[in-house]
Amino acid sequence: MSPLPHSRLRSSGGTPTAPDRLLSVLAAFDHEHPALCLTDISRRAGLSLTTAHRLVGALTEWGALERDESGVYHIGLRLWEVAALAPRGLALRQIALPYLEDLYEATHENVQLAVRDGGEVVYIEWLSGRSAVGVHIRVGARWPLHATGVGLALLAHGDPEFQKAYCAGPLASFTPYTISDPVRLRRVLAEVRRTGAAVSDRQVTDDALSVAAPVRGRDGTVAAAVSVVVPHADAAVPALVPAVRLAARGISRALGWRPEDGGVRPGTGPSDR
Repeated sequence: MSPLPHSRLRSSGGTPTAPDRLLSVLAAFDHEHPALCLTDISRRAGLSLTTAHRLVGALTEWGALERDESGVYHIGLRLWEVAALAPRGLALRQIALPYLEDLYEATHENVQLAVRDGGEVVYIEWLSGRSAVGVHIRVGARWPLHATGVGLALLAHGDPEFQKAYCAGPLASFTPYTISDPVRLRRVLAEVRRTGAAVSDRQVTDDALSVAAPVRGRDGTVAAAVSVVVPHADAAVPALVPAVRLAARGISRALGWRPEDGGVRPGTGPSDR
């Protein structure tokens, strides 16, 4: 993923503030660029070399960045410590992990846990076996909501106004099977809400299929989604759906969701009420 656009980092007036510039340094790092020299940070952050040097120094002193013996910078452990406090990150992963492991043992395929951030899914856990189908996923990776099983599960249970705006596009396409038509996407989301499960068939790669289900928090709103990714050629969707829904239901209960106490029923969301 590329660095955050400057429009996401700047204040409403459009002029970069000191916090904007500081965040632009951190945003220069991503999965394709985990290690950067000072010149690269300056270029990718859109800052002068002098400003980048000053900000990198402050971030390194605090521990958000670390500098190795060759002079290259990496994200520091101090930043990881702070990120671990995010309730939708490490805390959620720790609660969900036993259920993800059960799902992996039942399928021996890729198992994923993701949350929504704007119009994207962010993967916070991924379990995979040696024989599982290859996927373009890693912890921290982002993909558009409409192109993945977890994304469809999250989008289907999102705010109706957000769904409407998202479906209006543009909808990025990665394979000939990616859902890029707004009308079709709305139909798919309605089916996800009806069945309580999402199926994404060859949308990111033309050899994989994913089955996902929503994970609910204490108040019944969807907080995350869990999925299993299998080879398209061998996909047994009717057998996978119950297993994925069982894992999602287990995580939901561990988070405090009690449907018998008046929580939202599986397969329903804001658009259905």
